[in-house]
Amino acid sequence: MFVWSKLSAAKWMDAWEERFAGNPNLVIEFIKGGKSIRVRLFCESQAEAEAVVERFGGTFRKLAHAEWCKPVLPPRPVKVRAALLLTPDVRPAELALMQQAHPKRQIIMIPPEMAFGTGDHATTSTCLRLLVDVAKARRGTAWSLADLGTGTGVLVIAARKLGSGAAYACDYDPFAVEVVKRNIARNATTGVDVEEQDVLQWKPPQAGYDVVVANLFSTVLIEAWPVITKALAAGGDLIVSGILATQAWEVFKAAAAEGLGFTQVIRKGKWVTARGGHLDDLIAAQ
Repeated sequence: MFVWSKLSAAKWMDAWEERFAGNPNLVIEFIKGGKSIRVRLFCESQAEAEAVVERFGGTFRKLAHAEWCKPVLPPRPVKVRAALLLTPDVRPAELALMQQAHPKRQIIMIPPEMAFGTGDHATTSTCLRLLVDVAKARRGTAWSLADLGTGTGVLVIAARKLGSGAAYACDYDPFAVEVVKRNIARNATTGVDVEEQDVLQWKPPQAGYDVVVANLFSTVLIEAWPVITKALAAGGDLIVSGILATQAWEVFKAAAAEGLGFTQVIRKGKWVTARGGHLDDLIAAQ
């Protein structure tokens, strides 16, 4: 048995929980003073521990004695409005029972892996709820979508199941891109162009997308606004998250400088998610 560990600022605790969502062998401890945390992951093999070090840094050691905790409860399915049901389960029999119990919901399988976006985090779940609202408003139209910082691909998969047309998803992390491709296949999703891409270097198509979703950290969003405003088509819907409440004002101020505004802002815990679009379109709609 091996254990990987890494010190981190306490404000990123939710992000670490999301990266290892569903893994019962994750332990997060507050360091005295409360400003820092120690993230630990118990691994069955040295190869597994080395893979985590390669992705996230930190160190690992071999355990002298078992410090292993078995899961008590499996991750629960996540319901989104009356439209979606997200589950980590991939067993056909269990999925059939879920579909039978929820005949009007689209089921999306997102097993826990080291990529962001399983549906149970405040940022992802709120993005999904807003995406359902946008899809309802655009029902009957061939709306396109770009998912920037796609993580597990849950948002772009949800968009396709909710009726979107052509879709684009990108992430700077090559591991996340592979995860997205696996999730697209296991959810029998088509019509998605997946690319390894740094959003700050991305050159969106001139026509833009009808809907843009970006679940990114505040600092990245602030830098990415010039790209996002070009990616969003006229009359488009923008959904953003990953914003700490303490940083929301700076994020929205930077967005306004690029001609973007928000009509719906939702705070869940310490995280903020918002829906908006081009300021000119928002003003014209009033």
